[in-house]
Amino acid sequence: MEASLLNEISFPRIYVERTLAIIKPDAIDKSEEIEDIILTSGFTILQKRKLQLSPEQCSDFYTEHHGKLTFPKLTAYMSSGPIIALTLARDNAIAHWKAIIGPIKATESHQESLRAKYATSELENALHGSESFHVAEREIKFMFPNSKKYTHCCLNEMQKGILYTFCVALTVPTREETEEYLSRYVNQTLLQGLTELCKHKPLNPCVWLAEWLIKNNPNKPQICDGALVEGTE
Repeated sequence: MEASLLNEISFPRIYVERTLAIIKPDAIDKSEEIEDIILTSGFTILQKRKLQLSPEQCSDFYTEHHGKLTFPKLTAYMSSGPIIALTLARDNAIAHWKAIIGPIKATESHQESLRAKYATSELENALHGSESFHVAEREIKFMFPNSKKYTHCCLNEMQKGILYTFCVALTVPTREETEEYLSRYVNQTLLQGLTELCKHKPLNPCVWLAEWLIKNNPNKPQICDGALVEGTE
């Protein structure tokens, strides 16, 4: 009966966008700090790649800037050192990432933006974000040429929280990227969970550990069970 009831319920869907983020040469030494901000802002990092572009590649990437007076300085700056390209995903990802990084020329109303914090100058502005859906598709394909185009992404709200369904095809990470990811985001929490497992010695250790990891996942918000606390007048 419960299963049939779930089938009859129409769960709301939130469609998820992808956008391209670039940590530019002048902010590369702050990449870990910036990636932590990305994750705590509700994004999922689908792809990550560290590379150094040639001036010719920069010219191809910034094709819409051809003819501008700043174009030679832009290509020289973007090819002056390594960058980190990231494919980010969340609801309204393009607009949300643009709002977080702020305008190229930070003003008093954008002092909390990432560019205000990390940019060196108006040209060396630390971060890049795609301007639109179609631009994001082109830029992601440019930085991750082996990626296949995704069909769609959505979030379905279910009985026990949020089911994240990302219909995407990812490039296979290198061994170094895998080890870095495990070291930063998995090993510490997993070690703590295994330690607690040894302390409690449950009858079904696999289920216990799975439930503990879901409850203590540092990258996901806690979900309220629906109980309301009435305030006193």
